[in-house]
Amino acid sequence: MQKHESPLPALFAALGDPVRFAITERLLTQGAQSAGALQDVAEISAPAVSRHLKVLRNAGLVTQTVDGPRRIYAVNPQAVGQLSRWIGGHEAFWAPSLDRLAALLDEKDSTP
Repeated sequence: MQKHESPLPALFAALGDPVRFAITERLLTQGAQSAGALQDVAEISAPAVSRHLKVLRNAGLVTQTVDGPRRIYAVNPQAVGQLSRWIGGHEAFWAPSLDRLAALLDEKDSTP
């Protein structure tokens, strides 16, 4: 029996780079864009932006469509859904810990 590998490690690895995270954030908040429109997310060359977009495509986080000479990139909603479900599924673990941390910090701030 072949074990099904989760795409989550590739998604998280792709988002682990600040430039790729910024590209993804831009696409999430502003919608589909050309590679040229994404060049101002970081002070890097056009070929470097293209390399980052390739990593995001290979991870399945963004899609690419061709519009004449332009390549248009958009966030893959299925990939974002997978990330959201994973994070939401672990909320029961981390939410109480964050609540305890917040209570401790509040307590510390209120002591003279």
